[in-house]
Amino acid sequence: MAKSTRRQQRAQPNVVLYPASFQRAWRMRPAPDLSRIARARLRMLDWHREHGESVARTARHFGYSRPTVYRWLARFERSRLETLEDRSSRPARRRRPTWTLAQLTAVRHQRERYPRWGKDKLAVLLRRDGIGLSVSMVGRILGRLRATGELWTPARRRMGVHRRRWARPYAIRRPAGWAVERPGDLVELDTLDIRPLPPRIGKQFTARDVVSRWDVLELGRRATAATAAVALDRLAERMPFPVRAISIDNGSEFMAEFETACEARGIALFVLPPRSPKLHGAVERANRTHTEEFYEVTAAEPEIEAFQVELRAWETVYNTIRPHQALGYLTPAEYLATVGIDV
Repeated sequence: MAKSTRRQQRAQPNVVLYPASFQRAWRMRPAPDLSRIARARLRMLDWHREHGESVARTARHFGYSRPTVYRWLARFERSRLETLEDRSSRPARRRRPTWTLAQLTAVRHQRERYPRWGKDKLAVLLRRDGIGLSVSMVGRILGRLRATGELWTPARRRMGVHRRRWARPYAIRRPAGWAVERPGDLVELDTLDIRPLPPRIGKQFTARDVVSRWDVLELGRRATAATAAVALDRLAERMPFPVRAISIDNGSEFMAEFETACEARGIALFVLPPRSPKLHGAVERANRTHTEEFYEVTAAEPEIEAFQVELRAWETVYNTIRPHQALGYLTPAEYLATVGIDV
């Protein structure tokens, strides 16, 4: 009899009985603050236990796959409800950077020089300097610089930039058969109100060739028909090709002397219908680019004279250095060279 009792004791697993006070405290412990998804998984597992523990039935009832139910059954610990939360998907071994310190410095230098240009344009500039980095590599370097606080971001200057809108008593649409195929076939001309500091106001004339994206920028204090005629002279001087036609909006600055000057030069003049800025998409986009990449980041003093000097330098950068996505990341000067026009 004694041998049988000892055999039964050896067959039973070891059971450790905790004091009753500890068991009461364990049952009364506060439940963890579960997320909505973890609570839904807990309801699924409770339903599974209460309805016969059939994985197939539980999967049908909740609309999950059976592998999903098996996975959460294996992961769940009744004493640790936080096991129902999503785990981090971060890999155990992360890829180490493959760029060199010289490459990182080059990317940072170009970004500080052109703070509004993205990884695509910076990759083109780096290739010009003999640094062959992919666009994604430049993007990862920029992300690293932002994460470490090494990337210099200029303070954004709030500036009112608005286009004047005047009612025009007549309007002439561009003829439907007017072909725009070569540089100079159509140049869109528009004005901007530049307000560096109240009450100072400047007027910028922006001319953009629709085909080559070549821009000519003129800044003055007033936008009148006389100043527009002067801007037309500057446009003819700095466009590296003859201008065949100009498209304008209904601004009063494009009447009187300006129309006379266009007629004298033999330049066709097309006027947009009222309230149709969408038909001037090229120059409208140019105005946004010059606002974001020049006026909002320039270090020039908020004076019209200082802006005039810096604006001419920016025009050169825009036409000969800045890659354009619409041109396959060529500059306007490089594009003109491909069609046989020397700048």
